[in-house]
Amino acid sequence: MKHILPFLLILLFWSCNDSSINKEDLHYLNGYWEISEVEFPDGSIKEYGMNTSIDFIQLKEEKGYRKKMKPQFDGTYDTSKDVENFEVSDINETFTLRYKNEFSEWEEKLVELDSVSFSVINQEGITYKYKRFEPIKIPQ
Repeated sequence: MKHILPFLLILLFWSCNDSSINKEDLHYLNGYWEISEVEFPDGSIKEYGMNTSIDFIQLKEEKGYRKKMKPQFDGTYDTSKDVENFEVSDINETFTLRYKNEFSEWEEKLVELDSVSFSVINQEGITYKYKRFEPIKIPQ
């Protein structure tokens, strides 16, 4: 009985935690994001502090793109011309970002999404967690 009670409490907490993503939430992907941590399949975690590059994501309907940006101290961004286009597919209420370029194809399953954070898991089982980018403001 001692072993069943903790299991039931965990199960209850997990079932009450509604982390499902609705189609209406997908607009939250738009904007500037920085990676906060990566969790590997073995459970190890790599945390990121300050990032020198961030991702800009633009999504309209089910099509979007992602670009790497380098924030500058004056509030502008340097960017390359490289763009990763993707499509969002909804399979059994699970949203997947499908990337395809001339060299490869890959997918990331959207695990969590809200206005300030999101996470995806790739085909190798690596979870990437992002937080909304906040530019550093230097007083003048």
